[in-house]
Amino acid sequence: MTQFGQVSTLNLTSQNNLVHVSSLLAAARGGCLFALKDMNTLSFARSDSMGHKVKFAIGNTSTIRPRKDTSPLKVVCIDYPRPDIENTVNYLEAAALSSSFRTSSRPKKPLEVVIAGAGLGGLCTAKYLADAGHKPILLEARDVLGGKIAAWKDDDGDWYETGLHIFFGAYPNMQNLFGELGINDRLQWKEHSMIFAMPNKPGEFSRFDFPEVLPAPLNGIWAILKNSEMLTWPEKIKFAVGLLPAILGGQAYVEAQDGITVKDWMRKQGVPDRVTDEVFIAMSKALNFINPDELSMQCILIALNRFLQEKHGSKMAFLDGNPPERLCMPVVDHIRSLGGEVRLNSRIQRIELNEDGTVRSFLLTNGSAIKGDAYVFATPVDILKLLLPEDWKEIPYFRKLENLVGVPVINVHIWFDRKLRNTYDHLLFSRSPLLSVYADMSVTCKEYYSPNQSMLELVFAPAEEWISRSDSEIIEATMKELAKLFPDEIAADQSKAKILKYHVVKTPRSVYKTVPGCEPCRPLQRSPIEGFYLAGDYTKQKYLASMEGAVLSGKLCAQSIVQDYELLLTRVQEKLAEASIA
Repeated sequence: MTQFGQVSTLNLTSQNNLVHVSSLLAAARGGCLFALKDMNTLSFARSDSMGHKVKFAIGNTSTIRPRKDTSPLKVVCIDYPRPDIENTVNYLEAAALSSSFRTSSRPKKPLEVVIAGAGLGGLCTAKYLADAGHKPILLEARDVLGGKIAAWKDDDGDWYETGLHIFFGAYPNMQNLFGELGINDRLQWKEHSMIFAMPNKPGEFSRFDFPEVLPAPLNGIWAILKNSEMLTWPEKIKFAVGLLPAILGGQAYVEAQDGITVKDWMRKQGVPDRVTDEVFIAMSKALNFINPDELSMQCILIALNRFLQEKHGSKMAFLDGNPPERLCMPVVDHIRSLGGEVRLNSRIQRIELNEDGTVRSFLLTNGSAIKGDAYVFATPVDILKLLLPEDWKEIPYFRKLENLVGVPVINVHIWFDRKLRNTYDHLLFSRSPLLSVYADMSVTCKEYYSPNQSMLELVFAPAEEWISRSDSEIIEATMKELAKLFPDEIAADQSKAKILKYHVVKTPRSVYKTVPGCEPCRPLQRSPIEGFYLAGDYTKQKYLASMEGAVLSGKLCAQSIVQDYELLLTRVQEKLAEASIA
């Protein structure tokens, strides 16, 4: 496979099988990671690492003993160059929207906009409102930023996260955000591949490698055609023929597929069930944490369109550390630098209304009332439904929200007593009935790097039947699945690699469940209640329930408020006049 940078493969030996290669790190853009072929010792430049843990007493087994024989070292990890996405149509469109806030005429009286929820939707709403000259007041119920990308630090200084987050080349608004904040270097780009485990061949993987020399969609077609382990030629042809209506029908056809599941659509198009089993079970769980017999086909078609129509659309990057500090805090710093506020531990108890049904204030659980000139709810849809005022519930705009329900998901972190070898510096599709995707974060993420131990982060999905089970049951089930992925290294009874500790993060209601019929229920950011707006990946935007969708929703929400400035200002002036008369 192609390696970018000046280092591709090295054969080095050392008496103790540990070679520090910090002097070679400058040889490649980003960092190089070296591993012993047999001993699994790693070394590269690390940063200081940052939960409640479960530990296991394992005696001296956590110490890796140096072997007497020497083993060749080979490069197994390298940061790839940032892809050339700045000139794509979608990136330029996203950049133009960002620029519109900075270049808009300065308001004569900045609006104070109260925003509930400091996930990506709320953070970006506040960020772009501040860019436009307004004053956001961002309220977060918890003591941590990020919402569905939140993370926590345990007593050992290790981080554990709400989810395993991947940043795609096809995320133009997210990529613009990194550039606007000056933190592009915090994305660790991986080779342009999609890697699937092979359940029928334990311990083996099948790859879809996208050649750099071909444009889209030829690079994607080549990757599919070159893969011979997962689909036969007749299956590839039938799948290609089945996709023709989507290719020829364009966006109108894609939107019309909201009413049918992935599994039913495949059968309707004459695509063999094995194509669904081999590829789309894994894709469905990665996109929405549910299986193809539940997921709307529109979701798959939108993803395929985004990933295949752009040369670097499916290229993946990992954040170089924990999301609250490495991504969310730069947004907060930007907001504050422009006069905005961000307040943690500010949980909303009730939305208080005026007599005309508009919002008077957000009442917090500590008894304080936060007032503004406009209000935004950027929480998950399930939280909004819990706090929705009775007077609003029969309004069609809000009544449709009942059909949007968050899907349960579980994120599992396991620290092992050794370096696992049967892994990659990449996202891996497990193709397990219980697991969706996973990564060895001690390899893929600089801040989580460890030279002697692997930390696997795994998405446990579908999780509906497991969300109420104990952490120990979830870990036991996970270990049984890992024994199939690492047959030479992991056994369910821990007779091989042993668990040092684990964290299980349960999210009973995560992104909305993208089942058939949901699309018409997704609300626009501007509500029918004057001065009240919504943000979040469930709101209407073209990037599904994703980080990119959340960022875009925040921009669209801020855009709606900026567009409504004169109307909102008039409301403020009328209230001031009424108050002075009273």
